Amino acid sequence: MRVGVHRAGPLPGEGLDAFDILLSLDPAAPAPWVGLAADQLEAALTRLDAVVAAQPAAAAVAAQVLRGSLQLEFGVALTAESLAYSMLQGSAGFRRWLADHPASPREDRGGPRVVTEREGETVAIRLARPEANNAVDARMRDALCEALEFALLDPDRPAVMLSGEGRVFSEGGDLSEFGSFGDPGRAHLIRRLRAPALLLSRLGPRATARVHGACIGAGIEIPAAAHRLIARRHAFFRLPEVAMGLIPGAGGTVTVPRRIGRHRACFMAISGLDIRVSTALAWGLVDEVERA
Repeated sequence: MRVGVHRAGPLPGEGLDAFDILLSLDPAAPAPWVGLAADQLEAALTRLDAVVAAQPAAAAVAAQVLRGSLQLEFGVALTAESLAYSMLQGSAGFRRWLADHPASPREDRGGPRVVTEREGETVAIRLARPEANNAVDARMRDALCEALEFALLDPDRPAVMLSGEGRVFSEGGDLSEFGSFGDPGRAHLIRRLRAPALLLSRLGPRATARVHGACIGAGIEIPAAAHRLIARRHAFFRLPEVAMGLIPGAGGTVTVPRRIGRHRACFMAISGLDIRVSTALAWGLVDEVERA
């Protein structure tokens, strides 16, 4: 992984493809640069060093997958992501992270994981597990795919609005299920057969996502596939998987770089730092911020 740092003088405009992450002391630096204040720059470099030192394989794989993602068709790029994710599930880095972070089983209160309602000419699809911060487990993934498939097949071609109940849109994948699949190959096949991001992207201009609060891991990787992404003003975004010994596995190496470019996506993935909604809007990760 190569990180380019600009501290003074004109921003370089050539040779940038050789780098995976580009950091600049100019807070208003244009794409593909990540513009940071001086203290933020040093903190970001320290964070990148720490993550790479702790999870060198995951960091390298994330950078490699992101280098090729934009050159591939959406579905093919998802396959590349899933294959890399499955490989890392068997890595020493991920196994070490699992051992250090034993997950507590969540209480299952029953009820639907996803609620779908027809609101006029719009199909409203809501993540409905607020007691677990809409953590995406296998049941929620499957229910979301089912709802999106029905919307795709609806002959009336309704608009689709994806949102989440509770105080956050989604805290990401349900950690209680991490490492529960003993066969990485089978897990890959399931991920490719049940891919909400792919279905959301196939809806094209019909699909809008409205997010709020924490949008972590799958909580940004999936809605980023929508044609339009609207965020409330206190939303924030994070890709935490590399620090766990993995890469984004719900479509994040495909959906996020298609919005903000691979350099900024790589910064998000490897640093695991929170991206504020104002930055997300400036980068194009979200299309609109609701002020109410």
